[in-house]
Amino acid sequence: MDQALVGMCVNERRFVKIPPALAYGSEGVSGVIPPNSVLHFDVLLMDIWNAEDQVQIHTYFKPPSCPRTIQVSDFVRYHYNGTFLDGTLFDSSHNRMKTYDTYVGIGWLIPGMDKGLLGMCVGEKRVITIPPFLAYGEDGDGKDIPGQASLVFDVALLDLHNPKDGISIENKVVPENCERRSQSGDFLRYHYNGTLLDGTFFDSSYSRNRTFDTYIGQGYVIAGMDEGLLGVCIGEKRRIVVPPHLGYGEEGRGNIPGSAVLVFDIHVIDFHNPADSISITSHYKPPDCSVLSKKGDYLKYHYNASLLDGTLLDSTWNLGKTYNIVLGSGQVVLGMDMGLREMCVGEKRTVIIPPHLGYGEAGVDGEVPGSAVLVFDIELLELVAGLPEGYMFVWNGEVSPNLFEEIDKDGDGEVLLEEFSEYIHAQVASGKGKLAPGFDAEMIVKNMFTNQDRNGDGKVVAEEFKLKDQEAKHDEL
Repeated sequence: MDQALVGMCVNERRFVKIPPALAYGSEGVSGVIPPNSVLHFDVLLMDIWNAEDQVQIHTYFKPPSCPRTIQVSDFVRYHYNGTFLDGTLFDSSHNRMKTYDTYVGIGWLIPGMDKGLLGMCVGEKRVITIPPFLAYGEDGDGKDIPGQASLVFDVALLDLHNPKDGISIENKVVPENCERRSQSGDFLRYHYNGTLLDGTFFDSSYSRNRTFDTYIGQGYVIAGMDEGLLGVCIGEKRRIVVPPHLGYGEEGRGNIPGSAVLVFDIHVIDFHNPADSISITSHYKPPDCSVLSKKGDYLKYHYNASLLDGTLLDSTWNLGKTYNIVLGSGQVVLGMDMGLREMCVGEKRTVIIPPHLGYGEAGVDGEVPGSAVLVFDIELLELVAGLPEGYMFVWNGEVSPNLFEEIDKDGDGEVLLEEFSEYIHAQVASGKGKLAPGFDAEMIVKNMFTNQDRNGDGKVVAEEFKLKDQEAKHDEL
């Protein structure tokens, strides 16, 4: 038998015939093998090892990029099929649909596996063959693995990190013009793709067609992202690799497995700080820029509105007509109202408006994203001076001492709305009076008449009629 087994391979089958002289000879085995018996053996070799054997490693796939390999004390996540040398399956993480997660090189694994995993890259696949004295030895594991069994593990490495790891950042695209970088307390809007180290996709803001919006440095996101989003520019693209102790830890979350390293490819759309005010950059001023816009003035201007990443939202130039407002009347967002002040006709400026002075967290459905910083490129085309604050009509000269009688043309002692309106419009047409620009003239006149019709009977008599400076003072107001 010693001679017959030499040169056999695992899973080889031999029929062996042994003469008595090389078996039990003339004595035989009492009660079992008669003397001078020829013996026939049907032999199937299942396992073979030598006391000098070491762990054997066969790598059959290695990714093109291998920036890091397994070192002692690293924590790894891998899938495996475990078989004996003859191919019999004894265990598989694939069947359990769960990776095997463990530290390497500190005794959590059998010695042969501790050694066989060292030097692997994420994505690498290798076969590790372990002799029994580096596996479960003479006794086996007491369940599925018999004593003195060589073990074969077909391993695919999905993930690795070290508990001492911090995040890693790889800048993909950094804009040439980066006037400001994000700081703790800023509010960011960014897109991202989230994957595991082996490339398995777990989430994407692009698939929702909506940015992820958050404060940074204040614990609103996982610790690794809080750190990784600091120091970014608007328009920057970077890759942030987050170890599990700075991500979702041992428990994981949703479709993110426990102890998983996370990879975020982010694109920063915009950011601002709640303490920000508007930013104004003047690109052109005409030689005569002495008359500046103020509250109450009627303005006509063109603008292009965009997001910080350059996405165009709206343009009056495209529409072919100006945008017309009364400054300070609440007809535009507060930041725009501020940005149009102290501007002269012909001036061109860029106004950057943070969301709390724009359209806020809600945005405008289908037009302006929530929490978006807005950029307006403005050209002021016309300015009509407004009236003093609190006035909707003023006289340009001396007021007639017989004003009521002039309005009451039929002399019946009563002024109706038609008489009042006709008189005011006549004063405006002759240049003697001026209505507040930018408002509905008829509505202004009607409000003026209503203010004079103190008893609300639809007509004004002399006793009711008073100019603004004749009204009683109300200090409490």
